Amino acid sequence: MRNAFASEITALAQHNPNVVLLSGDIGNRLFDKFKEAAAERFYNVGVAEQNMIGVAAGMAMTGLRPITYTITSFTTARCLEQIRVDVCYHNLPVTIVGVGSGLGYASLGVTHHSCEDVACLGALPNMTVLAPGDAFETRAALRAAVAHDGPVYIRLGKKGEPKVHSEVPTNFKIGKGLILQEGDAVCIISSGTVLPVAMEAGKRLTEAGLPARVVSLHTVKPMDEVLLAECSARYAVIATIEEHSILGGVAARVSQWMTANQVTDTRLLTFATADHFMKTAGEQDYAREHYGITADAIFEQVRAAATRKKLQRTA
Repeated sequence: MRNAFASEITALAQHNPNVVLLSGDIGNRLFDKFKEAAAERFYNVGVAEQNMIGVAAGMAMTGLRPITYTITSFTTARCLEQIRVDVCYHNLPVTIVGVGSGLGYASLGVTHHSCEDVACLGALPNMTVLAPGDAFETRAALRAAVAHDGPVYIRLGKKGEPKVHSEVPTNFKIGKGLILQEGDAVCIISSGTVLPVAMEAGKRLTEAGLPARVVSLHTVKPMDEVLLAECSARYAVIATIEEHSILGGVAARVSQWMTANQVTDTRLLTFATADHFMKTAGEQDYAREHYGITADAIFEQVRAAATRKKLQRTA
């Protein structure tokens, strides 16, 4: 995903002279081609992420389109006041990109985990939150963010994420989910880098006789309420999957929407990180296993819930 970001931001800079890239002391070699194309529009601000947000806000006030890039935990929790006051309060077109979101840097410990970023930034007025599911969605998300008239936060994986799409989705639109697989038995709503996990679970459910719809909810804020209404009216079981805390992320937002709209006949299953710090170190797959964000866990729990729902309806 980060390679797709670097390639796409370079292409955008070549066509839009207002695009400026600010890096928080990472990705220097990653952006070699960007610097070849627009050296005067690349700034490594060093280990000064809060200052980076302030600089980006000032640039946006002059008509530029700044994009900031660094490790997710450092560009969100560390910079929350600057994002809130400098960017969101003035509704400035600053795109904040966090790399290694969720458990992408699981092996480096809690300091590098970012399982609260959607909750924190999603609570800020004027902020749009995007969580693309693969490299192709990353390209589409960046294009949409640069064209958006307001603050945007994009959470990315670190590297090597499997591609789900075969090309950049032409129907990518902020606030509109993408249906990647159709099915009439259960619905899986995925957000962010767990999309390949959701697709695998959907495939296994379909093979087990429970045709699964799989949705990439690449926009967490604003949510696709039209799609949520259609899914909740059609499916007895919906599962949300995210590499984020159970508090304040997709699970919480879908649950809140269902409560506000008095959805009572649909069972909501949630797969997310628990409300505790993971104090053991391991790779991303190890961390996902720890929190139960795996195709095996999703398959078993969704199948069990669908079976119970079927028995209830026939009783």
